[in-house]
Amino acid sequence: MSNERGHLFVVSGPSGTGKSTLIEKFLREDGKSRFSVSCTTRKRRDHEIDGLDYRFVDDETFRAMVARGEFLEWEIVHGHLYGTLSREVSEPLSEGVDVILDIDVNGALKVKEKLPEAVLIFVDTPSVEELVRRLTSRGEKEIERRMERVREEIAKKPLFTYVLINDNINRAYDEFASIIARVRRQRRWPE
Repeated sequence: MSNERGHLFVVSGPSGTGKSTLIEKFLREDGKSRFSVSCTTRKRRDHEIDGLDYRFVDDETFRAMVARGEFLEWEIVHGHLYGTLSREVSEPLSEGVDVILDIDVNGALKVKEKLPEAVLIFVDTPSVEELVRRLTSRGEKEIERRMERVREEIAKKPLFTYVLINDNINRAYDEFASIIARVRRQRRWPE
């Protein structure tokens, strides 16, 4: 058990900006961080694994968890409930392990309210047109409804510690890893 507390990195931004790609590559190469698996009430997609991508629960179970105060934050996103379990964050941090969250912008700001030491990283595309192209190419539905949410999320970008523009995945990854390295070089959090 480490005497130092881990860092909390909260990665957010509109759907389709490459957040998951950046996080997955970093976790493979880093070996010192843990990904916090969120809970959701949405249906599992064919490629997703319960407990690895998300913890898939029904609405009643999720709401009972909210009532018991099990979530650090939770949100309704596109009609489904999503939340970060407090224990998924607090236990590794107390053991000196860095934790990475991939959550929506409102959830990130809630985490920052509760844990001001959290490092918020906003991932964006170079333009709205590029984001629409990415969402369309991956088969997303209801693009216009999603774009309303994107505008709301982009308006909150100045509230983040870092803003990373993903115009090239390799360059964006280098910047992402550099941000984490910079934070780690700074003084560790007190217990």
